[in-house]
Amino acid sequence: MNQTYMKESKILPLLMKMALPMIISMFVNSLYNIVDSIFVAKISENAMTALSLVYPVQNLIMSIAVGIGVGINAVAALHLGAGEKERADAAVTQGMILNIIHGVILNVLGLLAMSWFLKMFTSNQEVIDMGMRYSVIVLCFSVIIMAGITFEKIFQAVGKMTITMISLLSGCIINIILDPIFIFGLGPMPKLGIQGAALATGIGQTATLFIYLWFYIYRPLDVQLSKKYVKLNRELCFRIYSIGIPATLNMALPSVLVSAFNGLLSAFSQSYVVVLGIYYKLQTFLYLTANGVVQGMRPLLSYNYGAGEYERVQKIYKISMLMIASIMVFGTVLCLGIPGTLMKMFTSNPETVQIGTKALRIISVGFLVSSVSVVSAGAFEALGKGVQSFSISLIRYVIVIIPAAYIMGNIFGADGTWNAFWIAEFVAAGTAIFLYRRILGEKKKEGCFDKKN
Repeated sequence: MNQTYMKESKILPLLMKMALPMIISMFVNSLYNIVDSIFVAKISENAMTALSLVYPVQNLIMSIAVGIGVGINAVAALHLGAGEKERADAAVTQGMILNIIHGVILNVLGLLAMSWFLKMFTSNQEVIDMGMRYSVIVLCFSVIIMAGITFEKIFQAVGKMTITMISLLSGCIINIILDPIFIFGLGPMPKLGIQGAALATGIGQTATLFIYLWFYIYRPLDVQLSKKYVKLNRELCFRIYSIGIPATLNMALPSVLVSAFNGLLSAFSQSYVVVLGIYYKLQTFLYLTANGVVQGMRPLLSYNYGAGEYERVQKIYKISMLMIASIMVFGTVLCLGIPGTLMKMFTSNPETVQIGTKALRIISVGFLVSSVSVVSAGAFEALGKGVQSFSISLIRYVIVIIPAAYIMGNIFGADGTWNAFWIAEFVAAGTAIFLYRRILGEKKKEGCFDKKN
């Protein structure tokens, strides 16, 4: 199969072709997260709190899977762009092995540490019990998550976005259908409560993996898993990790942020912890959808960078920025216009709704400017600039936002902590622009941008 269309087709139609399936699948995935939380919230507010506390651990597992997957995606696409198919085969094979190993380790460590982790944030025994029941089931699907996401990034590396969309959509739809059946015990199924939500999630993820396997077996790709490359190669693993570890940290940092904020907010009221959990469910509509654009952009950038099409790389970056900015404008309008309605989807507690309404209006100030950071982080990963990508996320999720939340909380009270979100976004955007221009300047000095489309 010929991959040269990735460097020859017109950029906007090509980016739409690559990104639109991922935008749709990410949108449905975010819808699943919302629906899942709505069902769990109907159990009790304690169940919603338990879900919020377990979120950082779930996010860590997904972060490692996606992060290493990004490394596999970038290395494979770079080699394909350079015409080095065997090196691409080796990258996907060894990446799959690494991620399966990660899944086993995370399963074991998670089961051992979860009780201790939950007790760091709450002494409510019902919340701890619910958190344990939910997390034990979720953790048992760690290897399946790792394998499924690795296949996702392999398919994306060769531009098979429609297959990725079909697989993700199928898993999400199965999950949404099973949630009420398992949680509330519809038909012959007994009522499983919060454990039912976890089981529905795991079955949906398993379905996604099986669909990837079917397509992989019956519709061969330009890259293939091969027994020839089972023995790990130090140089190749280093390249995957050099991109994958910063990408993992990028995704894992929200877990650090949520844990830190849970600690700060729990000192005021449990309602603030619930609001934070609800916000992170709602923001998946925006940031997962934006991530769909990034996932469509990333293999195009890697392939064209590997092929030496540097001017084309710039154009892809700019068009992606405009697409994500439009998504963020939509989210800002919703959070400023109907924040109370959004909160009432998850809770009927008047105090929680009031707190959440203020939070959404304040946090949404930073949505539009976050477009710069989101696109830049994805672009740097695609070009093998993992350190630069990680530095942007570090500012967004740790260096600026946590100290700002602590200071603002002490000065203005609990509601003041929400201002830390938009403050961090503005600082991160400024840093991203500086780093991008610096890299661009280096390429211009090397004469790389003399090459035309």
